[in-house]
Amino acid sequence: MLWSDLSNEKVWVVLGVTLSFGLIGGVDDYKKLVYGNAKGLSAKVKYFWQSVFGFLAAYIILVNAATPIETTLIIPFMKDVLVPLGDVFLGSAFVLFGYLVIVGSSNAVNLTDGLDGLAIMPAVMVAGALGAFAYLTGHANFSGYLGIPYVAGVGELTIFCGALVGAGLGFLWFNTYPAMVFMGDIGALALGAALGVVAIYVRQELVLVIMGGVFVMETVSVILQVGSYKLTGKRIFKMAPIHHHFELKGWPEPRVIVRFWIITVVLVLIGLASLKVR
Repeated sequence: MLWSDLSNEKVWVVLGVTLSFGLIGGVDDYKKLVYGNAKGLSAKVKYFWQSVFGFLAAYIILVNAATPIETTLIIPFMKDVLVPLGDVFLGSAFVLFGYLVIVGSSNAVNLTDGLDGLAIMPAVMVAGALGAFAYLTGHANFSGYLGIPYVAGVGELTIFCGALVGAGLGFLWFNTYPAMVFMGDIGALALGAALGVVAIYVRQELVLVIMGGVFVMETVSVILQVGSYKLTGKRIFKMAPIHHHFELKGWPEPRVIVRFWIITVVLVLIGLASLKVR
């Protein structure tokens, strides 16, 4: 399949989201490296621009939806459970949900990128699985056979996901422990946002949560740690995100990385099983 349909707005939205979130991360990294500002962009500024681009992308997806199924939440492993978000409050429920998926995914990958190769390999596996979903969802015969929604034009995103997989593996060659090249916010924010927007287009946002369980676990550990400390003055983990907790417990860095990879393999297989287990 050739990526020839450049009039496909799905292609441009995915590219736009990837580039815009990469720009946010790039400015953050630039301030850290060039100006020696250890904090980079302030959290408020970074979150503001993530919100702007996240809401804009979700709104564009809503207004360009050709069929109701493109704004309907699909519940994995349940054949007939559908939630029509596009019909709730003039589509605002879909826009809010889409925003949360894109921005949440972006920040989750960024939080995970704390050890050599820890973020990129799970991202590669999830991108490969989303590529499979994109191809099947964009093919009427396959989607009909599997009982998943058919979304015209989404098959083009298979090429994008394939590019993420190839680039990610090439990057991993130099990012594996001990790393010679680092992802930085420019890579992590862009990659996470890309996974989020592709998941929205293939109508598998909840499957993304399953397959990206490592990213979810890292994010939840930070939320729990901060919440517990503010409410009780006590910490749940030795350090958050949770990969640092295991390091402080004495696990060597490669052990933490590989075990998180193994968890992702299992979760991606569970996500792919949702294609048939209904």
